[in-house]
Amino acid sequence: MTSPTVAFVCVQNAGRSQMATAFAERERAERGLDVNVVTGGTRPADHVHENVVETMQEVEIDLSDRSPREVTFEEISESDYVITMGCSADDVCPAGWAGDNRDWDLTDPHGKDPEATAEIRDEIRGRVAAFFDELEREA
Repeated sequence: MTSPTVAFVCVQNAGRSQMATAFAERERAERGLDVNVVTGGTRPADHVHENVVETMQEVEIDLSDRSPREVTFEEISESDYVITMGCSADDVCPAGWAGDNRDWDLTDPHGKDPEATAEIRDEIRGRVAAFFDELEREA
């Protein structure tokens, strides 16, 4: 079986999808799974939200060197899973795409206080772990 590709996508690629990507990279390394992880946004921001960088540092993940980027049509087309963060996948997934799309319907952490941002982070961490449990069962 080829390595599955998972795309974490949101509008700005500056908060939720960055956190999900970082947790996915950690899960992939800890579990030794062969999974490709991509991230991007439909309208990327200039930088990862500062409150997100600070909150992720609390769990020893450094996002300070990451930059939001635009997700490409090709990346989505080649992904086995596209996980959106509470922004509709209608603008993201191409017509006729046969992959698995999930929308996690998460609150945007932009401008939230540290406690609210940490709650969103912890929810994302749990969802990513559960998703990787699923990938591990399928491997």
